[in-house]
Amino acid sequence: MPSQSKSQRGTMERVMHEFKEGELRTGRGKGPKVKSRKQAIAIGLQESGSTNRQSPAKNKASLARTKSKERKGQTAEAEKEGKRAQSRTIAKGASRAKSSSSRGGSRSRSSRGAESTKAELYAQAKRRNIEGRSKMSKAQLQRALSH
Repeated sequence: MPSQSKSQRGTMERVMHEFKEGELRTGRGKGPKVKSRKQAIAIGLQESGSTNRQSPAKNKASLARTKSKERKGQTAEAEKEGKRAQSRTIAKGASRAKSSSSRGGSRSRSSRGAESTKAELYAQAKRRNIEGRSKMSKAQLQRALSH
């Protein structure tokens, strides 16, 4: 799945915020409130130009239309909470950081203590040329590496 641009992430953040606050409506904002999370996601993808159901040209036009609507303050969030609140929500979504693993960093070990993952143990076993490592469980790999 291709990653979203900053403006697309911001639009998705705004749409999901509107859904969470009960402001998201179907049919150009005139229909009933959206109750389904899946429907809210579909609306967000369509508005942000990230859907795989339309051509790239239509996606680009959809994102341009949405950004114009956001600039004019014609979204449900801007009408209820004010344009500044909408700007904050969009900025928050656009600046949302990627996880450390997607940036090439290592995961935090705070939640797992100091124990290694099975993949890390397997890599150590491969470096030490331990036979039968591909069929070993995590516990077996730990035992084999401790000797």
